[in-house]
Amino acid sequence: MKVCVVGTGYVGLVAGTCFAEYGNDVICIDKDEKKITDLKKGIIPIYEPGLSELVERNYKEGRLKFSTSLKDGVESSEFVFIAVGTPTSDNGSADLRFVFAVAEEVGKTMNGYKIIVDKSTVPVGTADKVKEIVSKNTKHPFDVVSNPEFLKEGAAIEDFMRPERVVIGAESENAAKKMSELYSPFVLNGNPIITMSIRSAELTKYACNAFLATKISFVNEIANLCDALGANYDDVRKGMGTDSRIGRQFLYAGIGYGGSCFPKDVRALLRTAEEVNAPMHIIQSVEDVNEKQKTRLTDKIFEHFKSTDMKGKTFGIWGLSFKPGTDDMREAPSIPLIYELHKNGAKIQVFDPAAMETSKYYFDGKVEYKKDAYGTLEGADAMLLLTEWREFREPDFNKIKSLLKSPLIFDGRNQYKPSLMNELGFTYYSIGNR
Repeated sequence: MKVCVVGTGYVGLVAGTCFAEYGNDVICIDKDEKKITDLKKGIIPIYEPGLSELVERNYKEGRLKFSTSLKDGVESSEFVFIAVGTPTSDNGSADLRFVFAVAEEVGKTMNGYKIIVDKSTVPVGTADKVKEIVSKNTKHPFDVVSNPEFLKEGAAIEDFMRPERVVIGAESENAAKKMSELYSPFVLNGNPIITMSIRSAELTKYACNAFLATKISFVNEIANLCDALGANYDDVRKGMGTDSRIGRQFLYAGIGYGGSCFPKDVRALLRTAEEVNAPMHIIQSVEDVNEKQKTRLTDKIFEHFKSTDMKGKTFGIWGLSFKPGTDDMREAPSIPLIYELHKNGAKIQVFDPAAMETSKYYFDGKVEYKKDAYGTLEGADAMLLLTEWREFREPDFNKIKSLLKSPLIFDGRNQYKPSLMNELGFTYYSIGNR
């Protein structure tokens, strides 16, 4: 099948590449000429395990093309996926300017029937507006479909290639059938393609992310309560996770969620609910709890040193990205923590396996970048673990101890066992564990 994907960001590039991997002819469009030039050279704008190899192979074999010409992409394709950014606007709603601009241009360049697919995460009712915009700019027949993405950064290739489910929101039986045909090779394992109304599909994405964010904020509050009561959250987590009604996933306490999806989607859902006078009190609490949780480790640092004055103190930080497996710094918990320590006079030494370059937008001039994790600890008063990269799971604790001024660790991701840390002579702080 012939597919056009508009936008070569995280969702668009992964989707386009995976469609090409399964034999489709795909053209990815972006107005950023440098990005398109780089992609043709095999330079990938995002860090995602396995993506670079797939892009290179499919580009060389001619199934995957890159262009700045939306006209060429639309005219040569039956499916047009809109996968541009929908950042949070000042009032918390999703900013749809890029979606609507693409919809207008698609309408102007159509040369026949097209299936226009909203792949970007968009509020309920967006497809109606896209349909209206396209209708004003074309006489050709078309259908608008909602096809929300459910990709986890760091595992996006696997998620797209072997989805737990594919959600298709469509009014037209033909569009639903064509979309099902496009996705059929991805669900040979028997996982479902779920067809529903467009508005239901649009809401499904927000409902999923809001629910997962709710689990995270809930367990963070339980972990904070464990700190206050002298309980051990790791034990509580095991007790909860073995209940089949709850499950083990998303029960890990820490310093809050971040990234491109959860924060943005929670706020957009709250704004949507506000607009239709159906306030979501639980989801508002989820947002409030998460923002507060990002300062949890900072509070422990100030409490340990019995002061907020960090002048003369040096901190070695392991991990900057919002989660392992990505260089994404959007809404990363490391941002408010580092800002607060820097504001209070601390010297900060950092390392991240993937996010060193992207983090410079936030931290340039505020931190000293080191070539490896252990380098951040030389002369530091404490080590801070902020992202649970695999290479941080079983470090050389004797080496850590020798590099630090004193054996002090603040673990924002509960990676290490308190009993082992105590045995090795560390003063160890985590979230809810003791």
